[in-house]
Amino acid sequence: MRFADEDRPQISEMLEKLATASRQEPGCVSYVPHWVEDDPCTVLIYEQYRDRKSLEAHRATSHFKQYAVAGLYQLMRERSVENLTAVV
Repeated sequence: MRFADEDRPQISEMLEKLATASRQEPGCVSYVPHWVEDDPCTVLIYEQYRDRKSLEAHRATSHFKQYAVAGLYQLMRERSVENLTAVV
């Protein structure tokens, strides 16, 4: 996700709250937001769930709706998603 430079402090705060809450979900294996070092307006979130049902449950949580849908998604300028399948 790409954001305006001036939104960086607000984005960091939302990401911290979203990550903390998401990591408490029973189906969440990993949730790690990153600022891209050579591109300070870009965030990459690596998130892993036990299964598709756990991912769907994550997207239905109040913290996802508050910090992602009503927060990050409203401020982002660009977004791309890559879904991965673990080899082992």
